[in-house]
Amino acid sequence: MATSIALQTLSANEAACVTGIPLKQVHRIIDTGLLGSAAKNRKGSRVVLRGGLVGLKLAYETTDILTLDGRRRLVRYLLDHPRATAARESNVSVNVQPMKGEVRKGLSMLARARKMIAADKGILSGTACIKGTRVPAHDIAEMLANGDSVRAIRKAYPALTDAQIEAAALYARAYPRRGRPRRGPSWRDRKQIVSNEAAFDELPLSR
Repeated sequence: MATSIALQTLSANEAACVTGIPLKQVHRIIDTGLLGSAAKNRKGSRVVLRGGLVGLKLAYETTDILTLDGRRRLVRYLLDHPRATAARESNVSVNVQPMKGEVRKGLSMLARARKMIAADKGILSGTACIKGTRVPAHDIAEMLANGDSVRAIRKAYPALTDAQIEAAALYARAYPRRGRPRRGPSWRDRKQIVSNEAAFDELPLSR
């Protein structure tokens, strides 16, 4: 897994995960050029500079308040003044301190999730699993997405903690599984075995 956070760039999926912005909206904001040089194309993939994350959040949260040009000027101001506590443009001023706090929290949570999930070629052919287990992170995330409670997951996988389950869900959002969807966990497919043979106490007594 590329250490994009350490390199100060994030994929569109990582940026969506950190900021809490829907992935579709992240792409839309990049498409409109609102992030300027804070968003780039590298090897056919979009990346957002770490310094552009608050600008991404600002662009999203002012969607229904300002015009496209107004949002662009605010984001540009913020990118030019990264330490500013407010983005200003003409008579408009937006407090960005809460956004900065949310981005810092998102980055911290993603960093923690990355430490709790590992892909080892010797375990399930390199599938990303929760460290110390053979439980795929994406399987846990899919269970949550399908409506399973944390309690139900803990019952199915007693060795997991609430923190590991949360980390798996976050990791899966930032690094979605590629290729065809895998089948659900094997324990979900287990069905009660019904024998065609009569039970012993139902057999007729010999005469």
